[in-house]
Amino acid sequence: MTGDSRAQTAQQVRIRPDIAALAPYSPTASLEVFAAQLGRPVSALIKLDANENPYGPSPAARAALAALDTTHIYPDPEARALRALLSDYVGVDAAHILAGAGADELIALILQLFVAPGDAVISTPPTFAMYAFDTPLAHGRVIEIPRRDDFSLDVPAIEAAALESGAKLLFVCSPNNPDGSLISPETVERLLALPLVVVLDEAYIEFSGAESLARRVPDIPNLIVLRTFSKWAGLAGLRVGYGIFPAQIIAHLWKIKQPYNVNVAADAAARASLMDLAPLQANVRRLITARERLERELAAIPWLRAYPSRANFVLCRVLGRQAAEVRRRLAQEYGILVRHYNTPLLRDCIRISAGTPEQIDALLAALREIGESHA
Repeated sequence: MTGDSRAQTAQQVRIRPDIAALAPYSPTASLEVFAAQLGRPVSALIKLDANENPYGPSPAARAALAALDTTHIYPDPEARALRALLSDYVGVDAAHILAGAGADELIALILQLFVAPGDAVISTPPTFAMYAFDTPLAHGRVIEIPRRDDFSLDVPAIEAAALESGAKLLFVCSPNNPDGSLISPETVERLLALPLVVVLDEAYIEFSGAESLARRVPDIPNLIVLRTFSKWAGLAGLRVGYGIFPAQIIAHLWKIKQPYNVNVAADAAARASLMDLAPLQANVRRLITARERLERELAAIPWLRAYPSRANFVLCRVLGRQAAEVRRRLAQEYGILVRHYNTPLLRDCIRISAGTPEQIDALLAALREIGESHA
């Protein structure tokens, strides 16, 4: 291609400069990709890097997927049957509930609804990366208020930033990803007093033992609660989440959502899950037991500092060695996948999802061997 033709192409294909300069989001890869990279069969891998539910969907959800015969028909654009079941599950009228292709879609919709070019959005890292990733796509600017060393929110700094910037949205996650800490009710009350909308992401609430704030949404005009089926219900691969919104907000979201955003498989599996809660709640209890075991046994490994968690994972800081090397050895030598962080706020950290007892046995044995080989 000549210089003139390259210049002509540049004039024709005018990508937004901010997106051209944007760093891509780096999600975890699939088991098939990891298996190819490691030269191991999928069956030999233990995936503890994405907070997925190792027990998978309920029997009823599996049966609903196997019996699905409407894949050639568009789904109900309002997901009315699903929202009716969710109304019973969360204790809020279905008029306040909007389903989405994962909570991720709802995060993007909220930003699209509120953010005009240059508007500020507050995020509190380390936390779920999609809040800060999606904001520039909506032409907003991210104001990051770092959490304290114990991962609690710096509420005075959030208050000051909200008032100074005129931010429209504040995203907070409770339990927080990646550390699993909860936001206290008193802190939530302070945040709700700010002149902005608080988006409370409760993706891991089923594992926390804490009460969801979903029931309060209809009476609080600036509170949004996001939930998901990915973790507790084992439906991460189907991408189905939902939000509970005040009436004056959800009315506008209906205008801008994609018409058939929850596909028929996700809708069928989610509805079946809500009608087959007992086995799913038993799995949640198993994963809480697994998380508590991880906290105890990881705390006994001297080169790991395990942080307390109320989710289905445990964050650890690696001491005296590089976390990237620990992750590499776990993957290459043992076929165990964990999440590695090396950002300024999460230097040399790994996050380990709660797994089955057998998976945790293998993980702990591998960590002990890695520790002995380093001594």
